[in-house]
Amino acid sequence: MRLRHFTLVAALTAAFPLFATAADTPAQQPWMNRSLSADQRAELAVKAMTRQEKLRWVFGYFGTAFAPKGTTPPKGSIPFSAGFVPGNPRLGLPDLQETDAGLGVATQATPTPRERTQLPSGLATASTWDTQMAYAGGAMIGSEARASGFNVMLAGGVNLMRDPRNGRNFEYAGEDPLLAGTIVGHAVKGIESNHVISTVKHYALNDQETGRNELDVRIDKAASRMSDLLAMQLALEQSDAGSVMCSYNRVYGTYACENDYLLNEVLKKDWGFKGYVMSDWGATHSTAEAANHGLDRQSGQEFDKSPYFGGALEEAVKNGHVSEARLDDMATRIVRAMFAKGVVDNPVAQGGAIDFAKNGAVSRATAEEGAVLLKNDNHVLPLSKDVKTIAIIGGHADVGVLSGGGSSQVYPVGGNAVPGLEPKVWPGPVVYHPSSPLRAIKALAPDAKVVYDDGLDPARAARVAAQADVALVFATQWIGEANDATSLALPDNQDKLIDSVAGANARTVVVLETGGPVAMPWVAKTPAVLEAWYPGTSGGEAIARVLFGVVNPGGHLPATFPVSEEQLPRPKLDGDPKQPDQQFTVEYKEGAAVGYKWFDKQGLTPLFPFGHGLSYTTFSYAGLASQVKDGRLHVRFKVTNTGNVAGKDVPQVYVSPLSAKWEAPKRLAGWDKVALQPGESKEVDVVVEPRILGMFDEKSKTWRIAKGKYKVVLAEDAAGKNATSVTVDLPASTLDVRGRVRR
Repeated sequence: MRLRHFTLVAALTAAFPLFATAADTPAQQPWMNRSLSADQRAELAVKAMTRQEKLRWVFGYFGTAFAPKGTTPPKGSIPFSAGFVPGNPRLGLPDLQETDAGLGVATQATPTPRERTQLPSGLATASTWDTQMAYAGGAMIGSEARASGFNVMLAGGVNLMRDPRNGRNFEYAGEDPLLAGTIVGHAVKGIESNHVISTVKHYALNDQETGRNELDVRIDKAASRMSDLLAMQLALEQSDAGSVMCSYNRVYGTYACENDYLLNEVLKKDWGFKGYVMSDWGATHSTAEAANHGLDRQSGQEFDKSPYFGGALEEAVKNGHVSEARLDDMATRIVRAMFAKGVVDNPVAQGGAIDFAKNGAVSRATAEEGAVLLKNDNHVLPLSKDVKTIAIIGGHADVGVLSGGGSSQVYPVGGNAVPGLEPKVWPGPVVYHPSSPLRAIKALAPDAKVVYDDGLDPARAARVAAQADVALVFATQWIGEANDATSLALPDNQDKLIDSVAGANARTVVVLETGGPVAMPWVAKTPAVLEAWYPGTSGGEAIARVLFGVVNPGGHLPATFPVSEEQLPRPKLDGDPKQPDQQFTVEYKEGAAVGYKWFDKQGLTPLFPFGHGLSYTTFSYAGLASQVKDGRLHVRFKVTNTGNVAGKDVPQVYVSPLSAKWEAPKRLAGWDKVALQPGESKEVDVVVEPRILGMFDEKSKTWRIAKGKYKVVLAEDAAGKNATSVTVDLPASTLDVRGRVRR
């Protein structure tokens, strides 16, 4: 029998009283002493708790009415929020108010959502290859979370792009573990700079949305340590995130949120994670098994089949199926994160001031830095400000820019620019930010005649394009949580639209607003292609500024663009979306050879390679040298801007073993983002992360770097554009599971 939510809340409140006594005095609350460490404070606080008080911390609610079960929002939760955990006023510990997600402060379904600033997609941030930019974006959305009354942000998606059709790729940071882990780690660190807890998610191997609740991932354990798990390990090391969110899927036959190998062995023991593990909403499936195998808190219990960490957990502790020590550990990890991230000492409140203009500028800067100029034949771009006639076609570019769907959806200030599109319900609605590319283009070319066509009739659009000096086609691909793209093709007949326009105007520029890589059967006919991703709150202005050269595009791809699905490890996605309850296995036979590594290993030529990105200027490299110093591989070189305008380059360092065998011919080993004026040079020193040079041995849990010669390649992308190389001798070395040299 399913209890209604208000009945459940009443029962749990009676069992787990919030107000055991009047509030203790400060002298009686040693855990409030800020001179103590977070570990000490958490230990003291948990020692002062009753069992019922500990149990309250490990049980989370959905912060919104949940129609499938007829529940009402829990008392004290912020309206239309993602989650809520009642605090303990007796001990001076605040409620945990949780908000989605990685791109800004989201709102659950309501006619009156919070209007907040949205960052461009995670792929756009990853395309900046700029850790400072990632941090700034995280700090911005974290500040809006705090101003909105939230002290937990469910951000930090770092699942690798094993398949470009994944419906949540736009939330993540691409295909390479070093790049993805580093970018997301800095974004999470930025969020938590606001005394807000953030997460790293979805742990682990949640790399497709089709059948995400049913699929069972199978992959060689060492290969997972060198790919998906390495990305998450690096993100945690660089952010010290307060929480990890475990995923929906099974791994090696066991649900991720009750997976002893993932949670206890890898995360808590091997990596030394001190924070807490929260389940994704609907990802808890048991009581004693989940608790004993590492889950610290059931989140959004309304989404689960049962309140597993409610009365059932209390009974399990009473009868010894879950030890009192384990319950103490669960509560301690949660409270420790609250102390470590400043949640207790810096209480949040709703109604804080938000500088939307300032925050919109942060979002715009990320969109500009993350836009990738994929093609620019005959220097079609940048557009001249004295261009006479511009045709803008498709993509609702007259009114706004697209965003992705699902839990990461942020509702824009000013409302949805294109209301009423399907799907209107989860993972919709489809939302366009009211940042009009057309309006921004008119502002930059005030004397030009700008004509708009909606692109619904390719023949009519071609006639409009034929009368213009330049045609700008805005092509869109909407995807969202719980749904994968059905193919790499642009939806809604847009390939035909682009083909028709390009046939009518030789100066056709395609601007892509997509959730990931797409196929481009028309690319040979279009001289210029700009990948803008989902460009966020100020995306229209950002796109216009890139098109007109107000800013020089500096984005580089964080993922390979295949020619077609036939180049993928799995040309057809596993699982059947029409049979959502059918369990199936996804076998990652490519192992750690994800993305460009797969293409290298198979000898495939992609449409656009990982790391690719053009500029309105040119760069050269010189003086490449490498040496082992203090046990680390250092790579030095000089970058020069050889063009006529200022720009930013992303010189990339790849390493290939000449005698040892890796999962693929090469790996990204490091990079830098270099801003240069015309004629300016800069010396760069890249220090290589040691684990990138080794193979993981699961039995000994060590990273082993083989003695021998390695080729160090400096290039503009993974395909080796403008590459130069040197050879270095590396000594044999063994690192522990955390990448430290074993003595």
